[in-house]
Amino acid sequence: MPPKDEVPPQDAAASSDPPASAAPARLRSTDIARLAGVSVSAVSLAFNARPGISDATRKRILDVAEELNWRPHRAARALKGANNDAVGIVIARPARTLGVEPFFAHVLSGLQSRLSNEGIATQLLIVEDTQAEVAVYRRWAAEYRVDGLVIFDLAVDDVRPQLVADLRIPAVVLGGHGAPLPLSSVWVDDHAAMTRVLAYLAGLGHRHIGHVGGIPSYQHTRRRLQAIADGRERLGIDIVSVATDYSDTQGASATRRLLASSPPCTAIIYDSDVMAAAGLGVATEMAVRVPGDVSIVSFDDSILTQLPHPPITALTRDTFALGTLTATELLHVMAERPEPRAVQAPTPALVLRASTAPPADTDEWRVS
Repeated sequence: MPPKDEVPPQDAAASSDPPASAAPARLRSTDIARLAGVSVSAVSLAFNARPGISDATRKRILDVAEELNWRPHRAARALKGANNDAVGIVIARPARTLGVEPFFAHVLSGLQSRLSNEGIATQLLIVEDTQAEVAVYRRWAAEYRVDGLVIFDLAVDDVRPQLVADLRIPAVVLGGHGAPLPLSSVWVDDHAAMTRVLAYLAGLGHRHIGHVGGIPSYQHTRRRLQAIADGRERLGIDIVSVATDYSDTQGASATRRLLASSPPCTAIIYDSDVMAAAGLGVATEMAVRVPGDVSIVSFDDSILTQLPHPPITALTRDTFALGTLTATELLHVMAERPEPRAVQAPTPALVLRASTAPPADTDEWRVS
């Protein structure tokens, strides 16, 4: 005999219930029990890995739940009208890189500061890739785990905004491009920021410039690269761009390559402060003077650009305020469910420090 909480499979087959694919959008454990041909208590036993049902029955229950993207507990809570008071953030970058990246620390602090005023917490997950990130969104939607999302690192042809819109989770993209998206966004004009740096360096007389960039598939990297392409002919400069994963290791490697190029770069622009600090270290190691032989400029302007000797010229922006602005927009989306819109944050301003100067005679220090 089957355990008391299990309905024999033939009983389920004899019923006129619709197939799993026709199940209602909002599911309860009773729906899963009906579709799997078992009792409600059997569903509880299956999800809590408790004895009392056969392995075959447990598998049948879990297969039905997986097909319908259903999870217990959180769904039941949501059906009662409760909020989770939590905003989800999933970042698909190496944890080691994020651990030393001031940008994310400041943005997350700004987000949490604004959300805390409303009694809302942030739930952060770091995953390996976009596929894993998408799986988290699907699970959170099924479990009604969060009340909203902040999406980072918008990519070219990114599937995430439409996916999240279809899942009907209130969300804001941080790092959009100003063009219409299925979700609201908060964006920065990276093209204008990069153009500002190039004009400054060209005005100092630099004609051979290096660029240590980020991940090419990211929209903000693509806009910076477009500004470089636009500036080559207009400013009469030669620019070599090297893609990296934003790590200090790859930033250092890219710096060595640019300093050994022919003709050598007399200025290098870095897409993050971590890489700029690593590049300054490489220049010191190679006995290349900063700014006497090579000028250095960075994006973001954290403490990493202000403490070294010489302090690093940087495009500065209040990343804490950027996080606050994003949280404010998300709260608006969560409360009003408005049509998606693009909110532009201030364009970073160039702060001049001792790491930049007019170019010297490069023949004096050419790296062999």
